[in-house]
Amino acid sequence: MSLAPRAVLVHRRTEYEELLARHGTHGQAAFFLSSRGRSIDEVARRHDDTRQALRDVASAVPLTWRSSTVERADLDRFLFAPEDVVVVVGQDGLVANTAKYLSGQPVVGIDTDPGRNPGVLVRHRCGDAASLLRTATAAGGRAEELTMVEAVADDTQRLLALNEIYLGPPGHQTARYRLGSDGGTDPGEAQASSGVLVGTGTGATGWLRSLWLERGSTVPMPAPRDPRLLWFVREAWPSPATGTSRVAGELGPGQGLRLTVESDRMVVFGDGMESDALELTWGQSVRLGIAATSLRLVT
Repeated sequence: MSLAPRAVLVHRRTEYEELLARHGTHGQAAFFLSSRGRSIDEVARRHDDTRQALRDVASAVPLTWRSSTVERADLDRFLFAPEDVVVVVGQDGLVANTAKYLSGQPVVGIDTDPGRNPGVLVRHRCGDAASLLRTATAAGGRAEELTMVEAVADDTQRLLALNEIYLGPPGHQTARYRLGSDGGTDPGEAQASSGVLVGTGTGATGWLRSLWLERGSTVPMPAPRDPRLLWFVREAWPSPATGTSRVAGELGPGQGLRLTVESDRMVVFGDGMESDALELTWGQSVRLGIAATSLRLVT
């Protein structure tokens, strides 16, 4: 017998919960904010709205389905199954945080604070949850396949990201490495910089776009479904031993960017999840390119 689908509701701690974790009680948190000219009322309201949204979405799960809930901080320890339908209840960034742990499961984005979130990835309201769950499991259900980026180290460590992958030194200071195209006889260029960013079309509204604008790049930004990546080197430093001739570029299908570490330690993390990073040491290399896996975002 095949297993019934499982709805996995993904959420993150609210600002109110983080305040309580820091200050202990509602009263102490309210005093802390009021002493700085702010009120806790708006924070508490958003907390209540988020909790109500979680209850509404949970009640929309069909009775014949299984269900589970996971908080953002536990994503790296949660085991997603092939039959899961992932329902992200929160902000756009939470979809990106979740995507790196998936392998083709459909994702439904529910916006808990319309008007405050851009709604690029969390496009739906709580009242749409029941129909979206049916769409996610129906044959030929509507979904967009969003391009993802992957990093694969020479020791087989692998990392996926929906927006961008950052490679650089812990603390974002300066690292030494050799950067070149993957394959062939290209020796690459020795560089010293604060890191390298490789991003997708979904990430084209965030960190990647800021670098694109800063450089005045004439390369068109990719769309979320385009099989194309852009990469930029941050603050490359010229010296007798390091160059700056390769500081930006794009990658298409089958193309890769290879970075070989020439300093004590570098980290590789995706979509701002620095707590779940790969660590590379002197002599190790990593390949960046378009991932075979994409994010199936239910529309």
